[in-house]
Amino acid sequence: MSNESGTWPVAAIVVDYAGVLTDVESDRLYELLDRARDRGLRTALLSNAAGGGSVRRRLSGWFDVLVFSGEVGVVKPQREIFLLTAERLGVPPEACVFVDDAPGNVTGAVAAGMVGVRHTSVRDTVDELTAMLPGL
Repeated sequence: MSNESGTWPVAAIVVDYAGVLTDVESDRLYELLDRARDRGLRTALLSNAAGGGSVRRRLSGWFDVLVFSGEVGVVKPQREIFLLTAERLGVPPEACVFVDDAPGNVTGAVAAGMVGVRHTSVRDTVDELTAMLPGL
């Protein structure tokens, strides 16, 4: 995997909630997140939801960072929310893979420097992430 300045490692996976982690068979994505964390990758949930509430409590075990638009005052696809998430993860945006079902949000993440993965099905997303991150 590379960017304009050369090869760089992926250090984090950033995932949307609604439309990705709520998809049928999402348990496969949660398993992938567990394996990623076991291998030292950082994980973040990035949602345009108003606030964390029960989602925060239910999902905090899979994520190092949870970012909700309603709590930080910016929304996807604004560049600032992707940069804020990377900052909270402690990694540069270029070392993040972002997964979302909305094409505009993926475009926003790529514009902020992240690698973008458009979620269309759990199978395709898992296949794409494991191709990018051998060993997951």
